Amino acid sequence: MSNVEQPLAAEKTVVENGSKQTAHETVYKTLRAQILFGELAPGQAVTIQGLTGSLGAGMTPVREAIRRLISDGALIFQGNRRVSVPILSADDVRQLIYARKTIETELTRRATTRINAADIDTLERIDSALDHAIDTGDVTGYLHHNYQFHSTIYDHAQAPILADLADRLWLRFGPSLRVMCGRFGTQSFPDRHKDVIDALRKRDPELAALAMERDVTQGMDQVVTGLEEGN
Repeated sequence: MSNVEQPLAAEKTVVENGSKQTAHETVYKTLRAQILFGELAPGQAVTIQGLTGSLGAGMTPVREAIRRLISDGALIFQGNRRVSVPILSADDVRQLIYARKTIETELTRRATTRINAADIDTLERIDSALDHAIDTGDVTGYLHHNYQFHSTIYDHAQAPILADLADRLWLRFGPSLRVMCGRFGTQSFPDRHKDVIDALRKRDPELAALAMERDVTQGMDQVVTGLEEGN
């Protein structure tokens, strides 16, 4: 066994943000972020050996991370120790739209009665950073801030089961969103986050849920259009 693999296989722990986590958890989170933000493109095959090199990790934690991400629906096994991000069809995205609208509107509805004014201010700052990314064509910034906005709302919904489901859905469409942002530009993906923020400040759960539904539909419809035009 190599010197790299030995400490990882022994479940060496590392300190991140003041807390300990196992090496395979670190690898999982790193690879998950690469998928979520489109660093691995749909259909791009990578080898397990290649991932051990790019992630600076041993075979055991990489295999465990891949197993979890396959279970999440974020990767598919190609054989010959290769995995890839699934290629979505337009119908796949329509199913994701339905699932996102159902889950994220309920998360937003719940968050409306639980979030405080300071946290809404945080959402506003995130949205301002997102606007800047849209205006400047910063695809990476757009993807990160957009996800941060939604995940912050999940955090305040106090509904961990729904939040976990929503997060898994983001893993499925994130790579395709990155492709479409690169093809059409960030300005083709405006958001309705200000409507969500206004509704949160008014403490109106139904208005907030409606704004979130419109935000989800607007962005995902662009992905469907892009996939249909590409076929």
